[in-house]
Amino acid sequence: MARSNTTEVLRAHCAAIAEEEAVLREGGGKAGHERQRKWGRLPVRERLLQLLDRNSPFFEIGLWAAYKMYDQWGKIPAAGVVAGIGNVEGVPCMIVANDATVKAGAFFPATTKKVIRAQRIAFECALPLIYLVDSAGVFLPMQDEIFPDEDDFGRIFRNNSVISAAGIPQFAAIMGNCVAGGAYLPVLCDKILMTQGSGLYLAGPSLVKAAIGQVVDAEELGGARMHSEISGTVDFFEKDDPSCLKRLRSLVALLPEAKASGGCDSRGPHALPKPAKNPDTVYDLINFDGRKNYDVRDLLATVVDENSLDEYKADYGKTLVTAYARIKGQPVGIVGNQRMQVRTKKQGIQMGGVIYSESADKAARFVMDCNQTSLPIIFFQDVSGFMVGRHAEESGIIRSGAKLVNAVSNSVVPKITVIVGGSFGAGNYALCGKAYDPRFIVAWPNARYAVMGAAQASDTVFSILAKARERGDKKASPEELEELRSKVKQSYEEQTDIRYGAARGWVDAIIQPHETRNVLIRLLSYVSRPMPKARFHTGVIQT
Repeated sequence: MARSNTTEVLRAHCAAIAEEEAVLREGGGKAGHERQRKWGRLPVRERLLQLLDRNSPFFEIGLWAAYKMYDQWGKIPAAGVVAGIGNVEGVPCMIVANDATVKAGAFFPATTKKVIRAQRIAFECALPLIYLVDSAGVFLPMQDEIFPDEDDFGRIFRNNSVISAAGIPQFAAIMGNCVAGGAYLPVLCDKILMTQGSGLYLAGPSLVKAAIGQVVDAEELGGARMHSEISGTVDFFEKDDPSCLKRLRSLVALLPEAKASGGCDSRGPHALPKPAKNPDTVYDLINFDGRKNYDVRDLLATVVDENSLDEYKADYGKTLVTAYARIKGQPVGIVGNQRMQVRTKKQGIQMGGVIYSESADKAARFVMDCNQTSLPIIFFQDVSGFMVGRHAEESGIIRSGAKLVNAVSNSVVPKITVIVGGSFGAGNYALCGKAYDPRFIVAWPNARYAVMGAAQASDTVFSILAKARERGDKKASPEELEELRSKVKQSYEEQTDIRYGAARGWVDAIIQPHETRNVLIRLLSYVSRPMPKARFHTGVIQT
C-alpha cells in the first residue's frame, strides 16, 4: 500500500507539471491571440503548425524560461519566445519564434539567454535555423540587464554572423515588428522573408520624429513593400502569414538534406526496436522525494533497445554504471548513478547515488573510450555527490574526481544529460552538468538541483552559527538559530525545485519520465549531424 501511495504522489506531481506546461504554451492567452488575429497575424504556435511537417514531433527548449522571475512586470510565459527543433520538409531545424502575445514579444534577460542557447545547440548540431520574428525589441525597463554584456542581446547577432560563416543555413521571416537593434538579426541571415503590414527599422516613426524631426509613417519607414522594392533588404515579400510559412517550407526544401530525405519525414514507429521494459514502469522505480533505492539497470531497460546493454566494468566502481547500448539502433555510451546500496571487495558497503574514487576512475576511462570510438554519451544523473570523510580522502577521491571532470570537459563526442533525481554538488559537474557543454540537458519533474540537499545545507549553517555562539557570540538565541535553520531549509527546498532551474536555463526542458526513450531518440538524431568546420569568411552580407 505504501509503495502504491508513493507512486501516486509522483504521478500526481508529474500530471501537475504537465498541466502547468499546457498553460505556459498558451502564451498571452485568449486576449493575446485575438489581438494577433486583429492584426491579420497568426499566434506563434499556429505558425509552427503550418511550418513544421505534419505529425512531426517538436522538441521544445526552455519552456519554463522566466518562470516566476519577473513578477513585478507580470507573467512572461516561456520568456516570450518559442524555441525548439522540428522537421521542415524532412530536415530537422531549430526554430526560434517570438510570441507577440507576451509583452509584444519584447526581450527580457531570460529571453536573450534562451535564444543564445538555441543558437548554440543549432551550431553544435549543424541544424538550419529558422527565425519567426515578431518582437518589439528590448524590454526597456530592464535594458541594463539585456544590452551590454557578452551573453546579452548583442551576442545573438554575433552568433548570426558566426553561424552564417560556418555554412549553416539561417532563414528569417519578419511577421510583425522588428525594431531597433533586433533588426540586425534577420539582415544577418541568409534569406529574409517579410509579410505585408510588418515593420523593419532601426528607429520607429516616433523616435525618428524625436531624433531628427522627420515625420514618416511606419510603412514608408520600414514596411515590407519598401524593403522589398526600395532598400532591397527583404528577399521575399509575402502577403500574409500562411504564404510566408509556405515559402519558408519551399526554401528549406531546396537544401541538399531535404533532397536526400525525399523532402519528407521518413521516420516510422514500425522501425523502432522495443525496450526490454515498458517505459511506464519507471514510476514504480522512483518516488517524488528521491529517497527510494532502485537499480539503475531497471531504468535503463525502459530506455535502451532490448538485449543491447553491454555493461563496462560491471563489478568495479559499482556506484556508477557504465555501459554500451543502442537506442533505436543508435550505438551510445551510458553513464548512470546506481541508486542501490552495493557491496565491493575493496571498500565494503557503498551508498547508492554517491561517487566513490573507483567509480570515478571507471567512468573517466569509459568516457575516454567513447571518444576513441566516437560514441555519443548519455549521462543519467541521480547523484548526491562525491564520497567524503577520512577514508575517501585517503583513497584519492579528489584526484579521481578531477580525472573524471577532466575527461568529461575534454570529451568531443556529443553528450546528453538526463537528470532523473538529485543533481547535487560536484556530482553535477562530473556527470556533465550544464557547465560541461552537454548538447542537450533535460530533467524529470521530480529532479532537484543544488550545491547540497536542503537538510545538509540547513544543518551546516546551524552548525557554523552554533559554534560562533559557543565562542562568545550571544546575539543569537537557540530559538533564533533554529528559526534561521528553518528558513535556510525552506529556501533550499524552493531553489531545488526543477522549475526554479528551468526558469534560469539550467535545463533545456522538463520531460515526462515515461517519454525519456522517445525524447532521446529525437535528440540522438539531432546530435548525429557533423559539427561545422571553422573557416574564415564573412558569410552572407546584405548589399
